[in-house]
Amino acid sequence: MLLGTVGFMLVEGLSPVDAFYFSLVTVTTVGYGDIHPATQPGKLLAVALIICGVGTFLGVVANATEMLLNRRERQYRMQKLHMVTGIFFGEVGTRLLEYLVGFDPHIDQIENDLIVTGDWTDREFSKVTHRIKAYDHNVYIHKGELEALRSFLEEKSSFLLRLLENPVLLEHEHLTELLRAVFHVREELLHRNDLNKLPDTDYAHLAGDLKRAYALLIDEWLEYMRYLKGHYPYLFSLAMRTNPFNPDMSPIVKV
Repeated sequence: MLLGTVGFMLVEGLSPVDAFYFSLVTVTTVGYGDIHPATQPGKLLAVALIICGVGTFLGVVANATEMLLNRRERQYRMQKLHMVTGIFFGEVGTRLLEYLVGFDPHIDQIENDLIVTGDWTDREFSKVTHRIKAYDHNVYIHKGELEALRSFLEEKSSFLLRLLENPVLLEHEHLTELLRAVFHVREELLHRNDLNKLPDTDYAHLAGDLKRAYALLIDEWLEYMRYLKGHYPYLFSLAMRTNPFNPDMSPIVKV
């Protein structure tokens, strides 16, 4: 458009407005015919503009349409992904956090930071996420309920397997990594007959597996809470009332 406008101004002596107008109707194939080249160079320029300009114009329209469709498809995939994340926390994630919090000997250091309220902004979520990433996520294997955790993961095995089959997980690497860590904890626990009679070296190994899942789970939980806060207030309300880091949590609405 710029080259055509300048070119017609130079070779045809058109005004800037007329030159721009003629370039536009040429590129868009409208061609009203009220303005046309009068000189040989002007006609050659018009031919070049038609060949190059029409292809460029159609390419821009096609790319813009493709971008719009891709954006809509991506939004649709993200909605499905958040739905899968919500199902995970509803069936497994929140309860699993309750078990893993029980193994944390220093939970009091982060407990208050994780009491999410309705006043939290994106900035507050980001600040807490940053602080939690710096937390050590220590696990003391004898502090929690190892047998109960094994029974819970065994009970949820079929659900976790069906969740892994969902192709939407390919869009969320962090959730996929979290599920791998949870499955590994499940397999480690199920391969031991008596969890009360293990050597200290094995307990240390199990603590490392729990720590990995614990860190990934807290991070994903915070992002899930941020999403609910911004998109689904009624789900966020229940998630606040069942916050696994709140010792006084209760699903009952009291206020």
